[in-house]
Amino acid sequence: MPIPTPHINAKAGAFAKTVLMPGDPLRAKFIAENFLTDPVLVNNVRGVQGHTGTWKGVPVSVMASGMGMPSIGIYSWELFHCYDVENIIRIGSAGALQDELKLRDIVAAQGACTNSAYLRNFGLGEAANFAPIADFTLLSKAVEAAKERGVELHVGNIYSSDNFYSPEGVSTTDNWKRMGVLATEMEAAALYANAAYAHKRALCICTISDHLYRPEDNLSAEERQNSFTQMMEIALDTAVKMAAL
Repeated sequence: MPIPTPHINAKAGAFAKTVLMPGDPLRAKFIAENFLTDPVLVNNVRGVQGHTGTWKGVPVSVMASGMGMPSIGIYSWELFHCYDVENIIRIGSAGALQDELKLRDIVAAQGACTNSAYLRNFGLGEAANFAPIADFTLLSKAVEAAKERGVELHVGNIYSSDNFYSPEGVSTTDNWKRMGVLATEMEAAALYANAAYAHKRALCICTISDHLYRPEDNLSAEERQNSFTQMMEIALDTAVKMAAL
């Protein structure tokens, strides 16, 4: 596929080897303006901002993914296959399922369960179930970065759902909770599948923004945009560690 792509108008070489992907374009802008040194806007098609700068002297990019698996599926595919990106770290928000999780806790998705048909696009057969998992090296470096900052990182399964809202009486939340799934979000499974197909690396780190069993625990849109700084710093430090390999 030639570049620019249908969704990214950056030039060749515009992205660093590691890209941080929040869902929200405004969170991408916040990271670029508050963490990166000398950030440059390299993509703004449809307002999906992509910036490249440095963190601790290492080139790092940040670009939004939008919401849902079809959206991150498009952007991560083009970054992996067209822009030679090696590592994508999703930095998003998630709804907690387990009782011990609280607002602003950070979860790293070792695996991503899903109800999505996205995985059928890889020709594995209707009866096949591909298990989307994080890259171990990225995950281990993120765990190191969190420990160095004194932050507890909850590692385990998450649930990537195609549905934000469910009709009354059809929610499977209780079953996923019973199986030990930590939290729910909407992007990781597609990202992990794309990385597997491209033989690249991917990781999803999420901050708990709400709790499905404690409705009163809920962060505002502005808080989700601007206050997830611990997660952002862990992801940035992980990019630095990957550059040293």
